Amino acid sequence: MSISVWLRVIRIKFLLASVIAVSLGLAMSYWHTGRLDVMHSVITMAGVISLHASVDLLNDFWDYKRGIDTITKRTKFSGGTGVLPEGLLKPSHVYVAGIAFLILGSLAGLYFIVIYGWIIAVILCFAILSIYFYSTKIVDSGLGEIFVGIKGTMIVLGTYFIQTQQITQSSVLGGIVVGALSSLVLYITSFPDLDADKQKGRKTLVILLGKKRASNVFWAFPFVSYVVIVSGVILHLFPVFCLISLATIPLMMKSGLDLRRHFDDSDKFVSVMKSALLFSRITGSLFVIGFLVGIIANNN
Repeated sequence: MSISVWLRVIRIKFLLASVIAVSLGLAMSYWHTGRLDVMHSVITMAGVISLHASVDLLNDFWDYKRGIDTITKRTKFSGGTGVLPEGLLKPSHVYVAGIAFLILGSLAGLYFIVIYGWIIAVILCFAILSIYFYSTKIVDSGLGEIFVGIKGTMIVLGTYFIQTQQITQSSVLGGIVVGALSSLVLYITSFPDLDADKQKGRKTLVILLGKKRASNVFWAFPFVSYVVIVSGVILHLFPVFCLISLATIPLMMKSGLDLRRHFDDSDKFVSVMKSALLFSRITGSLFVIGFLVGIIANNN
């Protein structure tokens, strides 16, 4: 089977969210301590990416089994990957791959549990349970964005703890920034799937609010990220260079205003999702870069 099909069902472009979260945890830990365990960094990145791939694979499997992906309109950013409805892979193969990645990611977590103990165990247990039940129990209850936000925070906390054996105020706040940005992507991409999700019994946040009201809630996600970044700089928990993240304000404004205008226009909404995704990824990347510049400044 073509590797491109597997990369498509894993949603390779969405894995960047986890790469940013791990990179932030590593950058924050080095900024605070001046040290970095390279082997542990590689294991952490591989483990987190495996867990992220698992949730995407299992999501495709369950959405196909429930008939959601067969009635929704697929776009580059929503409606599933289309791999199973198109018959490019067998559902059982996608499910087994999802479980395999879950096991691989869990093994990385178990390695750190042996070394660092119960804090990693708590983070890993949360990850395993939320990944396995995400596409059924969690999304069905309208808690998807909350769990994605917590997941992003946990990745940063776990990465930081593995490097420093500490959980600090700055690592928690940094995790919240990444979590809010990740939640925004899920929130935006659930707009086009509203009818299909509702028909199949899901209760996403957009369904609970309705598209018009939900379009106004968009602003809460960037607001949280920006306020935390600015507060962290003021409190000297983040280097001042992290304010570079505010450079995405124009892109954020464009995304929010376009959402309000086109929340019910399926054709124009693709560009809304694209700009929101770019806003999330660029803001997260600039936040990481802020710490990297801070590291360079400290060494000069």
